[in-house]
Amino acid sequence: MSIKLNHTIVHSSDKQASSKHLVEILGLAEPTTYGPFIVVQVDNEVSLDYADDHGEAHPQHYAFMVSDEEFDQIFDRIKARGLTYWADPFHRQEGQINTNDGGRGLYWSDPDGHSMEIITVPYGG
Repeated sequence: MSIKLNHTIVHSSDKQASSKHLVEILGLAEPTTYGPFIVVQVDNEVSLDYADDHGEAHPQHYAFMVSDEEFDQIFDRIKARGLTYWADPFHRQEGQINTNDGGRGLYWSDPDGHSMEIITVPYGG
C-alpha cells in the first residue's frame, strides 16, 4: 500500500467564503459538502475540508503545484481581484513572484490569513 494524503481540515471563520475564495482563485470545481465541511477537491485526490472555527482561525500554509499555464491564469485572477501577493513566505517581497529552482511561485493570503502558495516546480527541483 502506498501512503497518500487524503484530506486536511482548514479552519476558517466563514467556510463558505473561504472555500469559494480558493475555488475562484485556483479555478477549481465548485465545493461540495460532507457533514459539517465544505470540501474543495484538488486534482491529486486530496481535498481541503473547510470547517467553521467559531473563533479566530490560526493561519496555516497550503501550497499548490500548478502548470505554467495555470500559474498565469491564477496570477491573473489574483491581480484582477487586487489581492496582495509576495515572492516569499515571510511577505517581505510584495508585488513580486519568485523564480526558485527555475520555476515560478507566489504567496497570497486567504480571507482568514492562511498563506496560500502556488509553484510551478517542486522545491529542490
